[in-house]
Amino acid sequence: MRQYDLLAALDHIKPAELTYQEWLNVGMGLKESGCSVKDWDDWSRRDSARYHPRECAEKWASFRGNGNPITAGTIVQMALSRGWQTACPDVRGVEQHGREMGWEEYIGGLCEKDGRVVDQNWVEEAEVQEPAEWNPENQLIRYLETLFEKDDIVGYVTRSFKKEDGGYGPTKGCYDRTAGTLIEQLKGCGGDLGAVLGDYTPAAGAWIRFNPLDGNGVKNENVSAFRYALVESDTLPIGKQNAIIRELDLPVAALVHSGGKSLHAIVRIDAGNYEEYRRRIDYLYQVCEKNGLMLDKQNRNPSRLSRMPGVLRDGRKQFLADTNIGKASWEEWRDWIEGVNDDLPDPEPLAAVWDNLPALSPPLIEGVLRQGHKMLLAGPSKAGKSFSLIELCICLAEGRPWLGFACARGRVLYVNLELDRASCLHRFRDVYEALGIAPEHLKNIDIWNLRGKSVPMDKLAPKLIRRAAKKDYIAVVIDPIYKVITGDENSADQMAHFCNQFDKVCTELGTAVIYCHHHSKGAQGGKRSMDRASGSGVFARDPDALLDLIELEVSDDLRKQIENKAVCAACMAALTEAGKASEASQDDACSAAVMREICQKNLPEQAYLPRLETARKAAAVCTAWRLEGTLREFPRFPTRNMWFDFPIHRLDDSGALADIQAEAAAMPWKRASAKKKTPKEREKERKDSVMTAYEACGIGEKVTINDLAEYMGVSEKTVRRRLRDHGGFWIEDGEIGLKKS
Repeated sequence: MRQYDLLAALDHIKPAELTYQEWLNVGMGLKESGCSVKDWDDWSRRDSARYHPRECAEKWASFRGNGNPITAGTIVQMALSRGWQTACPDVRGVEQHGREMGWEEYIGGLCEKDGRVVDQNWVEEAEVQEPAEWNPENQLIRYLETLFEKDDIVGYVTRSFKKEDGGYGPTKGCYDRTAGTLIEQLKGCGGDLGAVLGDYTPAAGAWIRFNPLDGNGVKNENVSAFRYALVESDTLPIGKQNAIIRELDLPVAALVHSGGKSLHAIVRIDAGNYEEYRRRIDYLYQVCEKNGLMLDKQNRNPSRLSRMPGVLRDGRKQFLADTNIGKASWEEWRDWIEGVNDDLPDPEPLAAVWDNLPALSPPLIEGVLRQGHKMLLAGPSKAGKSFSLIELCICLAEGRPWLGFACARGRVLYVNLELDRASCLHRFRDVYEALGIAPEHLKNIDIWNLRGKSVPMDKLAPKLIRRAAKKDYIAVVIDPIYKVITGDENSADQMAHFCNQFDKVCTELGTAVIYCHHHSKGAQGGKRSMDRASGSGVFARDPDALLDLIELEVSDDLRKQIENKAVCAACMAALTEAGKASEASQDDACSAAVMREICQKNLPEQAYLPRLETARKAAAVCTAWRLEGTLREFPRFPTRNMWFDFPIHRLDDSGALADIQAEAAAMPWKRASAKKKTPKEREKERKDSVMTAYEACGIGEKVTINDLAEYMGVSEKTVRRRLRDHGGFWIEDGEIGLKKS
């Protein structure tokens, strides 16, 4: 930025109006921008009351900079807020550093909307008319009647003292009469205010406190009601001050011309206590300063004096310019300010777009989720939710189907909040390999590792948006959200605020946001999918797509079938690698015992045994799941059954899981009772398991004790006992067969 532009901006800032920290910020901004210490020192001399020789040079030497320096942007913003106008785009668009932007702020140049109501470039001055007839007592009576109740004690000052700079300052003043008493006495004074209040110095004028007192003093603790605040600015012409106050629609009870360079707006605050008063003052001053009224910060105190209407000040009138203007109350004004700046779109008539409807966002996951929308994956612990989201990231990056759903291809950001960096990166490689997908588009996957560094979602969202603004992500995956939940997850309003952060990410980036959350405790089969996610129902109702995983209970027989199938597949893979696949027929490939025997005859043990053991262990621990969907943009899809075969989910193409019912919620004692079997039922189950094992191992060939022991996962001794108990088998030299009936 050009130095002379910056110095022009500096000319519009009065050092006497700044706090000590703001004064330091100006110095840091000048140094960062390449200006000299003389520039800072010359400007600082304008505040003769606080200027100290050599202070600027000492502070200048201590400014060594940091990773987020104060820059020219700070000075430019100060000048613009004080009415400085420039057509230079380099100045108005200068980048600002030194602070983290708030969520409600706009990213970009100072020309963009930043909460202002008034555009100073278009504000025309509004002339303040002096009263046509000068009636001092009526001026003050009207002021008192507007601001005070009859029983309120009023503080005022007529005696003053002369200061070193030639000006006048008020003394402590009086606080011994009520507004009602003063009004009655003023009505009979014949225009002589001094007869009621005491004579004032004509060169100084007089002052009055705008909040009632308790009669014991004039400090903040003596204020009996926190009704009003003082808004005063002398950095703009009186006419412009008047125009901005009126355009801001401030809830002004009384507007007083000070007889000097400023208007005093007595603004309704109506705070219940001092703490609320301070909060409302902060809000009021922030809005005023954003709109060009740079206020004297010493006026924040509720016991502050303001100029008294009806008196003269060095020959100029202190008069009541107006009463009861703007909004009627603080609440009404605040709601209006926030409404003006809510950035909500205006309603649109349907008829205007009926014949030219906007195009729908294209699908991100076919039949499930559109681009730019939100999806929640819910499930219990150990459902493999994180693995499923990693699978989804890979499928989106590579343009491959996910759980049978076609996916668009594009760039994805995976926000890892739970795993350490190494574990997360290894998971992606493991899932790629298990899916059998070639990593042809790795450039489409970005991973943001935030374990140990995560912050609440309302703080994370703007950081995420800034980092992702130029990356053109089609999806942002956040895993898991319990790490960033803001507030109580059982509170609907707090969770609504939390979920709104996902909307902001979607809107700002034009990307889909996908996240996972855990189920509540207990069995889930008897619940609706929308009622399973833990916490407030907002979680289930907020996303455009809710995918829900519920576990299916696998019976012992089904588990054996799965193990048999896994062993057969492992054997076939080993035979295929060795070029011996032709040794096994299609019927052979259905029996683990037969396939093992074929492997024994054709392969060395090391070529197939480790693979068989791995397959058996994986089959023993894999879990069964059902995926249900509740969708806003698409019709409900048929439930999908799958196995979580670590580290990926595989669709159940055999149909074995189709008839399994998810366990419904019930009392623990009732579930336990339902599982109890009678002795006859247990005996029948044992006999059925023996027959199932025999049929699986046989397929028309001979069956041995060893085959059954291996299939059933028990000892040969146990197999012999169960065969004897069954009574329908013969045993001879280790082989078994069915007795002829």
